[in-house]
Amino acid sequence: MPDTLPLQLLSAGQPARTDQLLGQPEEVHRLQELGIRVGAPIEMLQSGTTCIVNLDGARLAFRDHEGFRVLVRLGEMG
Repeated sequence: MPDTLPLQLLSAGQPARTDQLLGQPEEVHRLQELGIRVGAPIEMLQSGTTCIVNLDGARLAFRDHEGFRVLVRLGEMG
């Protein structure tokens, strides 16, 4: 699907919704503990190797490969 991409590839200010979580079960569980679940709205605040996102009012940072474990669907958060 052309509108689904790794979280880390979003541009600053770009809203999306979490579409899929990839990785080992313990990695996926950790992402879910942080509040990243399928359908959750997310917004890129700062893109780059270390990206910062807004997830339900909380700021989360992802380094290097971590952002590629979260696939998002482009579109409005609300």
